[in-house]
Amino acid sequence: MKMTLELWQALVLGTSLVCAFFVILKMLLIQFSQRIQTRMDALVDESKGWRHVERDLMQLRAELPERYVRREDYVRNQTIIEGKLDLIGSKIELMQIKVGGP
Repeated sequence: MKMTLELWQALVLGTSLVCAFFVILKMLLIQFSQRIQTRMDALVDESKGWRHVERDLMQLRAELPERYVRREDYVRNQTIIEGKLDLIGSKIELMQIKVGGP
């Protein structure tokens, strides 16, 4: 079965095929662009979340020395306070002995 086309029919068919190809290509590019935009939006949202976490962590690091005392520092300070209290107690005893009190 032979099919014959006139020149204008072949041109219309060729032009239609080229146009259809470009329409399909444009649709694919639009879909690709939408997917990329969706991913970029997700990355921006995730980035905002990480910035928030980082800001909270920096705030915690800034507040940490004000709110936290290391165990060694606490023990050292308690030892100093207890030593001073013992010294005051011994001075009171010496004063009581000198005065002749109870």
